[in-house]
Amino acid sequence: MKKGRIFIRVFGSQGNRIRSFLTQMITFFLGLAAISGCTTTSGRLPKDLPGEYVALTRPIILVGDNQEHESTGFPLHQNDGAVDAYVEVAQRPPEQPLFGRNILHWVIDHHPDTPMLHLGDMLDMSCLSEEKRLLKVLSKAKQPVAIVPGNHDGLLFGIFNRDIVSDYLNADGLEWQRGCRHGAEDDDSPHHKEGRGPGLNKRQFIGSYIEFLASAPRRRPGLKPPRETGSQRIEYSNPNPEAFIERLEANLVGGRDYAQSFIVQKLRLPAAPGAPRRVTIIAIDTAQLNVFIGYFNMLWGKSPGDLGRVLSDQAKVITKFVEDAKKAGEMIIFAGHHSWGQLDPGSRWRLQLIMGRVEHPLVYLSAHTHEGSWQIHRLGDRSLLDLNVSSLSDWPLAYRRVSFAYDQRADRIKVFADLLPSQGSPPKNDAELLEAWTRPSCAQAGVSIEKIAKEDLAAVKAQKESRGSLVDWLFEGLAEYSDAGKRKLYQSAHHYLDGMLQIIIELYDDLGGQVQSLSRVHSPALCAEENVRDCASTLRSAEYDTLESTIETFRKKAAFVDFVGEQLEEISDPRLEAYMVCRTAFAAKDDHDLTPEGKQPGTSERKRREKGFFQVEATVGMD
Repeated sequence: MKKGRIFIRVFGSQGNRIRSFLTQMITFFLGLAAISGCTTTSGRLPKDLPGEYVALTRPIILVGDNQEHESTGFPLHQNDGAVDAYVEVAQRPPEQPLFGRNILHWVIDHHPDTPMLHLGDMLDMSCLSEEKRLLKVLSKAKQPVAIVPGNHDGLLFGIFNRDIVSDYLNADGLEWQRGCRHGAEDDDSPHHKEGRGPGLNKRQFIGSYIEFLASAPRRRPGLKPPRETGSQRIEYSNPNPEAFIERLEANLVGGRDYAQSFIVQKLRLPAAPGAPRRVTIIAIDTAQLNVFIGYFNMLWGKSPGDLGRVLSDQAKVITKFVEDAKKAGEMIIFAGHHSWGQLDPGSRWRLQLIMGRVEHPLVYLSAHTHEGSWQIHRLGDRSLLDLNVSSLSDWPLAYRRVSFAYDQRADRIKVFADLLPSQGSPPKNDAELLEAWTRPSCAQAGVSIEKIAKEDLAAVKAQKESRGSLVDWLFEGLAEYSDAGKRKLYQSAHHYLDGMLQIIIELYDDLGGQVQSLSRVHSPALCAEENVRDCASTLRSAEYDTLESTIETFRKKAAFVDFVGEQLEEISDPRLEAYMVCRTAFAAKDDHDLTPEGKQPGTSERKRREKGFFQVEATVGMD
């Protein structure tokens, strides 16, 4: 999750305020107790020590935070462009929801023989449509893939805005379902029953992931899809001793407490030739929440997703996995979505007790920050090495190829983590990283790199210039009660869809005569023109002057973008896919460069260099 959502909660009635008072007080004192229960110190890496390291594993690929976004649902106040002017990042460039999933596909396609671990935030708003698009990408993978849930994988925007808290306090919370109605579908009725509706809660996300693992062609013998509804405990051990996903245990919690659901996985890393010990990753679920956490964060004005949590029931499972790995003589690497410093004190305390059982140096793999770094954390008298990968949705777009080695005499682990993509040698700065994305992809697309760079810069500038003011945003917050506020909110959504329409127009101008399969993409019935480019142009120039015409035109634009986007996903053409990768990479970099450094703390090249972003190896010992 990229930090920055503004968290707002307005209680529906005075009675709700009164009923919540006691819970708030209890939560306040519980929070104080948790804060006092655990302290750890963090710092940058000390100077690396030489040693006689023996390779333990062959590489795996680490990715995180591609945050597939549903851009064609009903406009949401939380996702309005005006927010992006004050808090980064509320809106990403229009290229990202149109083409961004091709970045993940590019990574998968370039490492077909290397297992991949996705460290969470596959989704953004946690919509069923987002998940379906991403699972379609993952289903093409030739390599084994494991996924760790992130806070966006089961909560709207990764926070409690209108999901768990609404279920407890307001029976008619509609925002999540409305925002997930791709193509702005007409059905506007609430769906609160489990298993229904376009919003995807945490229990459903984990259930869908297990169903994905159980399905052909990567079927795990004995693993069955879970029930669609209700609570269920799932334990699975893979009979194949060399399988990447060796074991998992999940607790699917039905009903209103769905965010307490969790999954713990034991991943067997491919052994290096002659490796003296096997290495396993215990992948934990740091996005495990409950309603008390939601209240506590509300008191402090924070989004629950900003902090990772591991509750006591999951901690028991992690302990069991650790003990079993120890008995097998395996070295243990830990992994989770949130970085170590972003776990709440209670969770760090639980995990520190578990890690204390491990009799070799400690390594933790994480995502969530969208920054990428190496950090050393002190857990009492021991060190924990935290390798944090950046994202595939915001700059710096990057991922890692990771392997491990061990110096038995010094009792130190070395982590090799190639920064990718690269052009032969690891990128040493942002310019080289951008070139590693854009030069080969633009060349394969057959479009001038200068032309694409110019188009993307214009698109990102137009998106940023269309954002309203903070006053506009506050006024739009009255949309539920005011037609004028509603119209303002829809007009803002029009600006974003217009940006996507412009990208589609440019796609046809750049590739229409060269990629034959584009001619088979057709317009929806709402278009008078059969030609996709012409319909996009007509919709983009459409005029509207009343609230009714504003909403009607918005629906048409949303339906068009959704309809055309689904057809583009079905085209398997290397030139088209390369074009999408090139445009997404340029847009992410432009969006970063046009954002003042003060609104993107930690992601500037200078800040990331200080935290070791460009570093490709580090060691950790028992001290």
